[in-house]
Amino acid sequence: MKNASLIIILLLTASLAWAQSTADFFAKSDAFFKENVKNGRVTYKAITENPATLNELLAMAKSISVAKENGAEYQAFWINGYNLLVIDGIIKNYPIKSPLDKPGFFDGTKNEIGGERITLNDIENKLLRKNFPKEPRFHFVLVCGGLGCPPIIDEAYMPSKLDNQLERQTKLAINDANFIRVNKNKVQVSQIFEWYPGDFKQDGKKLVDFINKYRSEQLPEKAKVSYYNYDWTLNEAK
Repeated sequence: MKNASLIIILLLTASLAWAQSTADFFAKSDAFFKENVKNGRVTYKAITENPATLNELLAMAKSISVAKENGAEYQAFWINGYNLLVIDGIIKNYPIKSPLDKPGFFDGTKNEIGGERITLNDIENKLLRKNFPKEPRFHFVLVCGGLGCPPIIDEAYMPSKLDNQLERQTKLAINDANFIRVNKNKVQVSQIFEWYPGDFKQDGKKLVDFINKYRSEQLPEKAKVSYYNYDWTLNEAK
């Protein structure tokens, strides 16, 4: 009985420590984004001059492992992890005009995070999109470091309010006149919609149906949709 009790105590202690580590990660990520994101852009120069907090966060994230069965925590962890790793990749190559100036930025560089050694593309496509194929709103919160992305927010994504954050950021992007450009029946949309068509045309819906779900001013049903070129210019706060 003593051995059984000891095992239970050790398991409870480990569980509490684990919960604390994820809680610390989310709290410290939130403080980092609040400090370093200004009006949807990132203060890369300031982070480059003092990278200690970012380094601490990524060191913490290396050993955190969140089960995909805990959907909100898993998604929030990997969304924050993706955005932090993009920032880290940029400051490691700073000054830089675009993340594409670094070959393999998204599909070649392996990052140690969440017990994995993984690329940014793999986080997006294998861990998030593949595991949660019915969730198109990831595209409005994963920020690639270019101005063509929806803007990064000055807070961390939190398990307790993730759905509200995903919904808010999707609505902000789709109601942004620079992101969805409307001229009568002619509509130009981000290449995000061109690159991932299946994410936005689920259950027999058209792209316009998805967009209108989030728009306050509806697109015409017979709108002619085309795609404008993605802007990979660095999303740097000046």
